[in-house]
Amino acid sequence: MSACALVFTVASFWWLNARQGRLKAWEPHSFAAIVRCSTARLRLPLVLHNTGPKPIVVQDLILTFPHEPASHLPLLWVSSPSRLQPGPDGEAKLPAGFVVAGREARQLFIEFEAPFSGFLPEARDYKAQIQVRVGHRKGWRPLLMFTLRAANILDPDRYTVYNNTPLELTKEDQKRADAALLELLDGEGDASDPGERKRRDPPGDDGNTGTGR
Repeated sequence: MSACALVFTVASFWWLNARQGRLKAWEPHSFAAIVRCSTARLRLPLVLHNTGPKPIVVQDLILTFPHEPASHLPLLWVSSPSRLQPGPDGEAKLPAGFVVAGREARQLFIEFEAPFSGFLPEARDYKAQIQVRVGHRKGWRPLLMFTLRAANILDPDRYTVYNNTPLELTKEDQKRADAALLELLDGEGDASDPGERKRRDPPGDDGNTGTGR
């Protein structure tokens, strides 16, 4: 009985105070986007939850489209703005590691960008994945798989906010989205070859970081 009590005490202490948790994230209900021939930029409101008692250090984030052609480069974390709506008075913050305390959640606005990314969205849904590098693990790990509803991008040349919920677009809105994206694709066909840039592909996954994907 004494041994069982000791094991229970040690296990309880580890579970409550020393267990390494994982990060969880949820599909964003909105996003900001601008998509041009020379660049693609997405701003997402994210909530990160640490399921364990030990803090987790987030070192880096990237956004990928795993079901799309390999020519689509990852969108890199370029800033951490203070709000979702882009504007001239928005405070630009360069990427910096941050801590999610044990059993706590943090809301962040993360901006991803890739010049010459190859991502010129059609008016359809895309499967997007956010990958993360954390301090206690090596390499990139999947954090969140979610649906990016690019059909809601009615004006791709203007950096503004769109709804990411599965709402039915009116026929007029659908025509506007199709026309805007077609114009963007036509511009891409007329643009000269931008050349190659260094590619930062994530290494293969070797484990899970969180759920909610």
